[in-house]
Amino acid sequence: MIEIKGLTKQYGKVRGVEDINFTINKGEVLGLLGPNGAGKSTTMKMITGFMPSTEGTVIIDNLDIIDNDKEAKKKIGYVPEHPPLYQDMTVTEYLYFVSELKGVTKKERKENVDYAIERLQLHEMKDRLIRNLSKGYRQRVGLAQSIIGESQLLVLDEPTVGLDPRQVIEIREFIKELAKDHTIIISSHVLSEIRAVCNRVVIMNKGKIVAIDTPDNLSKTLSKSSRLHVRIAGEEDKVVSTIKEIPGIQSVIVEGEIEEGTVDYDILTDTDYDVRKRLFFDMSKAGFPILEMRTIELSLEEIFIELTDEDKEIKLNKEDVKEGHKDE
Repeated sequence: MIEIKGLTKQYGKVRGVEDINFTINKGEVLGLLGPNGAGKSTTMKMITGFMPSTEGTVIIDNLDIIDNDKEAKKKIGYVPEHPPLYQDMTVTEYLYFVSELKGVTKKERKENVDYAIERLQLHEMKDRLIRNLSKGYRQRVGLAQSIIGESQLLVLDEPTVGLDPRQVIEIREFIKELAKDHTIIISSHVLSEIRAVCNRVVIMNKGKIVAIDTPDNLSKTLSKSSRLHVRIAGEEDKVVSTIKEIPGIQSVIVEGEIEEGTVDYDILTDTDYDVRKRLFFDMSKAGFPILEMRTIELSLEEIFIELTDEDKEIKLNKEDVKEGHKDE
């Protein structure tokens, strides 16, 4: 269990991060999401002990990152956006070097290095100079060094930045695999990355947390309306007029013909009224068969914009922010 309590960072009269509070359960992959300048990197640096906080504490396995810094830091594997790799070392030499820095005993170093090479599939590259590796393999080496020693918490800052699509997929799969044995925090502004690998999301804006929850729960909580996608075989004008007569319908958007003889519709409805049964019976009565019906929730992209758009007033009370802790 990792606990972040009242974490604050003051830069003169400006607060870069203000009163950050959340917990991370063992084996969880938590995404730290926010626009540039939201305070993500500062938060990551305070969690790892790289930067002292002005106020607040970080507890890792009952160890305070400040009061018990050496023992607490042994529990952390950190991969910055640009891993500080020694270009003139081979992969194996570098991992042995890291294991020594982390205080791994000589007796255990070979086992640690072999384990890291195995987990990140670096066998074919272990004797190559790091400077001759592709960026994707360098990122693997960065991940490999993070799991050497007693690391329980892996802190990954923008782990796929600058990688090509194939490399991005590979790194995401490695992260999912590492999550079986480690707790992971990922800082990113790439929404698809957070959605692909994270169980829960912390969204930050202007140094504060504006939401904590699973992507699915955020969608349900923040959505002021519900959306249905339906495919109906029938005369378009009559279908639209029939739908609009149903209570709770806000709007109907005709998306056009995707399947021959049918029309797709995007229907916006009130959240407190489920129109699906009424829609089914009304279409059946009119002789217009429904061939497809599915609900559409807010995407992570829409949630992100909703919470971080400066043109919108964010109105989240304390209960909204605490929502993410109910399932812990």
